[in-house]
Order: sequence, then structure tokens, then C-alpha cells
Amino acid sequence: MSERRVVITGIGALTPVGKSAPDFWNGLVSAKSGARTIEHFETSDLPTQFAAQIEEYDPEDYFERKDARRLDLVAQYAIVASKEALEDSGLDLEEINKDRVAVIVGTGIGGMKTFYDQSVSLHERGPRGVSPFFIPMLIPDLVSGQISIRHGFRGPNFCAVSACATGSHNIGIAYDLIKYGQSDYAVTGGTEAPITRIGIAGFNSMKAMSTRNDDPAKASRPFDIDRDGFVLGEGSGIFILEELESARSRGARIYGEIAGYGYSADAFHITAPDPDGGGVQIAMNNALQAAGIKPEDVDHINMHGTSTPLGDIAETNSIKKVFGKHAYNINLNSTKSMTGHTLGAAGAIESVAALLAIYHGMVPPTINVDNQDPECDLNYTANEAEVREIRYALNNAFGFGGHNSTLVFKKYEE
Repeated sequence: MSERRVVITGIGALTPVGKSAPDFWNGLVSAKSGARTIEHFETSDLPTQFAAQIEEYDPEDYFERKDARRLDLVAQYAIVASKEALEDSGLDLEEINKDRVAVIVGTGIGGMKTFYDQSVSLHERGPRGVSPFFIPMLIPDLVSGQISIRHGFRGPNFCAVSACATGSHNIGIAYDLIKYGQSDYAVTGGTEAPITRIGIAGFNSMKAMSTRNDDPAKASRPFDIDRDGFVLGEGSGIFILEELESARSRGARIYGEIAGYGYSADAFHITAPDPDGGGVQIAMNNALQAAGIKPEDVDHINMHGTSTPLGDIAETNSIKKVFGKHAYNINLNSTKSMTGHTLGAAGAIESVAALLAIYHGMVPPTINVDNQDPECDLNYTANEAEVREIRYALNNAFGFGGHNSTLVFKKYEE
């Protein structure tokens, strides 16, 4: 079968800087920080007492009370973002062949709040205190399952789990399903809801997170000399993918095109990045080759950019090795400076940002770059959004275990 061009016709986002895709975009370009002090559980004994949280999220705004109680937040976020993306796509769900709709939505951790709450219930009340919905609320694949069930989509339905590269890997898998004709439409992306006592405690024990409790909005500061770790975030980013001729035939709005992807492994350490960035370079080079473009064709990269001392330098050096002198001409950014690190949702949420940067011709900023690290010497679009025509944009996502993913997005042109 001949390869088909794959375009994005619907976008949904539920994030700490906006509870819809348009609000998310407005939050990014206005340099809004989503980080604030945690108030819904006790933090006084935790080194980190803040996170990038979705503002004023009430499940009953989106679900019946009984339904919400049977869904972990990780599934709720994806269902909400998927509904927005489907409506945005303009697809007539009564007319399309639902046997040909894939749902490929991943989470790096799954139902963390459910796991924590049910563990406490087991300890306090014994086995009878464990909910019969515990396992369905916990396991990562039930996110895609819930979306499929709610809309009657009977195409491929599963998820890949690769820590903080999860969202990107799932988009790449969905892209292949459309490209090679196994599905006609795909709901795809990532979701995560890790802001719990055990989540904060776990990352604190690794000394991975910022402890800037006195000023949460300034805590996520990629490429700044004073960065001290990442800020935990939450949310979901969802795309609707379809083949180009299908989108044209129904007069759909086309946000952009997926031109290719590259995957690789560091084969180095369970959590630390390879300081030489060998695996990251392989992923970016593979992505450029898959898209059939040269390094100098790239105008923008939404970096993984976690605000960790080692990670930002390693990724910067990898970009310089892949792009050479052209690295200094690229508008880079890290939207994690605003959203925090949303783990398994990061690659998807940041892909939404990269795609909208192409669509609007504007690169969102990296905020909190007040004293740029000399070892991070590229153009990180510091503190203010920049207008720029973008033909090709990359999104980098890397995960614990050495998982690397790079997606290539292209401006849609007739």
C-alpha cells in the first residue's frame, strides 16, 4: 500500500496554563506560569510543596458524580481533551466508520491517585476496603479503553508506556496506523495526573525536583544558571489524525502535517541522561531522515528542557551536534517552564504547542531565563514570544530508562 500523508484536524488540551487548546495557547504566548502551592493535600513534611496544577478543575463540570468516582484523574483529563479534539475536528461521529478509528493514548504512570488512595484504604480497612474499580482505574491502557467505549471506536486501541516519552511515542504509533492505511482516523496523545503525596515524595527522594517553595512561579527555569530541578505538572494533550485526502474532501481545518519521527535509546542509565547525548542525536537524525529534510530546514524545536542541571546541557549539546551552526538560527523553547513536567503527557502537550506555533507563526517563550547558563548558549526564546514563520518544527521527548522520541511537524501547504 502506498504511504498516505497524515494531518492534524483536531486538538484538545487540558493543562496548568489553560483548560482548552485555545486557552492553552493564550497562556503560553502570554508567558503564564501554572505553578502554585499545593493545597489539596498535606505538604508541610515534603521538600517540594508546589506543582503546576490545572486551575479550578472540578470533575462534576465534565462528568456525572457516579462516573467521576469510577475514573482516575488520569483518564478524566484524557476524556475531556479527547472530547474537545473530536469536536474541534468537525468529524460527524454518526457518519464515519467507527471500525476504522484508532485510539492510541498513553500515560507514563497510570492512576497514581487511585493507587495511593486504595493502598491507604487497604491499610486502614483491610481487603474489603479496596474498590472493585481499583484495577480498571489504575492500569494505563484503560485510558484508551474509556475513550473507545464512550464513542464506540472499534479500531486499534492500546497504549505505549515509555515514561516521559509516552505521549510522543503514542502519536508516532497513531501516525503509522494512518500512514499505512490500517486506520482512517486516530485519537492520540498522552495524559498524566501525578500530583499526589506519593508522587511528590518519590521525585523528592530522587532529588529531581525544584524546592523553590517561596516562589513556585519562578521554579521551572530551563537553561537558567539557577535551575534546581523540574516542577511536577499534570494534564493531557490530544490530536485527531487523519489522511490528507479525507480531510480535504470534508473541508476540514488542517492545523499541520506530521512529517516523520525518530526513536532511540540511550542505553546508559535508568534515570540520568547520557551526557554525550548519543541516543538523543540518533532520534533527531532519524526524524530528519524520515521527514526527508535537512537540518537547516528546521525553524523551531520544542525541547524536552526539564530545568534539571544535567538534562538541559546534554540536550543543548546534542542539538549543536545534529544541527551544527544552524543550531544558533533555530528558535528553541521549553514550555515546561510554564506547564511544569507533565511526564507521560509531556510529549503530547508539547506537540500541541509546537503544532500551534507553526499554525500561528509564533514561538512561545521559555520563561524564567534570567541568568542564562553559559553552557546553554542557544536561542531559547527567552521570556517573550517571538513571531516567526515556521515550516518545520520538532518536538523532543525523553524518558527515564533512556527512551528518546523526536516528532517532526510541517506547515500544511497545498
